[in-house]
Amino acid sequence: MPDDLAPDGTAPYGVTDTGFVPKPYARLVTERFALARDVFGADLDLGSGSVIRRLLEVTALEDARTWAALASAYDDTFVSTATGEALSALGAELGLPRPHLEARGEVRLTLKGDVSAPVVLPRGVRLLTPRGDDVATDARAELSAHQRQTTVPVAAFHPGPDGNLDPARPDQRISLWNPQEPWRAEFLAQHRDDGVDIDIDGSAARLTGGERQWPDARYRELLLRAPRSLWNAEAIRLAASMVPGVRQVQVSDVYGGLDIHQSVFGTLDGNFIDRLFGEDASATGPFGLTVLVAPTPAAIWGGPGGGGLHDAVERAIEDVRPLGVVPRVRPAVEVGVVVSATVVVRGSTVPSDQLKTRLLARVATYVDRLGLGEEVRLAAVLAAMMAEPGIADVQDLRLSKYPPSLSGSGQQADAPATGPSDAPATGANLRLAANEIAVLVEDTRGLRI
Repeated sequence: MPDDLAPDGTAPYGVTDTGFVPKPYARLVTERFALARDVFGADLDLGSGSVIRRLLEVTALEDARTWAALASAYDDTFVSTATGEALSALGAELGLPRPHLEARGEVRLTLKGDVSAPVVLPRGVRLLTPRGDDVATDARAELSAHQRQTTVPVAAFHPGPDGNLDPARPDQRISLWNPQEPWRAEFLAQHRDDGVDIDIDGSAARLTGGERQWPDARYRELLLRAPRSLWNAEAIRLAASMVPGVRQVQVSDVYGGLDIHQSVFGTLDGNFIDRLFGEDASATGPFGLTVLVAPTPAAIWGGPGGGGLHDAVERAIEDVRPLGVVPRVRPAVEVGVVVSATVVVRGSTVPSDQLKTRLLARVATYVDRLGLGEEVRLAAVLAAMMAEPGIADVQDLRLSKYPPSLSGSGQQADAPATGPSDAPATGANLRLAANEIAVLVEDTRGLRI
């Protein structure tokens, strides 16, 4: 037998311990050649110019495609390997249909009146349409006497196709401030008598993309974390995490485990031998657990008529909480993270202010993925900044804490001009307590180009 017709090893194929392995094309061809010689004789010409060889190779190729289709069908029966519609079908069987994405677009803001200092809108400021569609700014915006107009990206607060807005329809035009928006109330109180205000121009603010659904990787992660039974902590956590405006959820049993709300938890102080567990449960009181919720920047914690995030989470977990257990929904402590560094640029033509904004956007992507109690690693921030094209070096990088001024609202705060008071030494990670979550303060004043 010629060397090019040698058998393709004895590797297993079909259903194996590692999954479904298709039979290799080379092995299929080899088997076709061996079968042809058994039928037509050992002297059959199977050289490179043989017509019979070409026919056998074509049939082997069709068989290889059949094996590939079998492998795909096998993979589509498991959440860990399914893709596309098959993954959606598995999720529907688990009671978790594939969620939609938020519609996105842009809106124009115009500053009215004279101001002595820039007006900064943090990411997550809530806007409205006349028919009540909730929209939130998706980036930090700044207005001043020198820049009275700016365009800021916005995203629908509630995911789904209903968030697609057409500005040609007056009832879908973004033109109002959400009356529950805490930043707006603070702004009006500050400029009560000087006539300063911000106009919203939504005449060209078309929001699109709400009909799209989560990509496979994100949806698969959700399904793999989904509980397979009701009335447990994971079921509560999953139900709460799907509420619009929720960033992270942690479910803890104060009476049955560590009490994360004690002052000594997450610190090096205190004797944990004596204070390891929470306080004793009352014999006559209801059994309870704590649902710690970290909101997104656009979330509003409280609100009249049950329209806040607190009430929305309570409604979501009502049907999955254990019988006789009263969950207590609490907001996480948001800790602002201020980044300061000296950035060495080489070969970049991007203006300094724009470059600083892009650097903080990269850091924000990392910080937004952190969970409750997870420390902010200086090495990860450094890697995010160095990934920006044109950055040669980042020196004297510091991470400092600065608590948001709008506590519990999910909004970010701007660092004061004097800088944060809690400034660790260069090279230190930012450690957080178990009930705290990092929120990036999008202030470029700490970056020096």
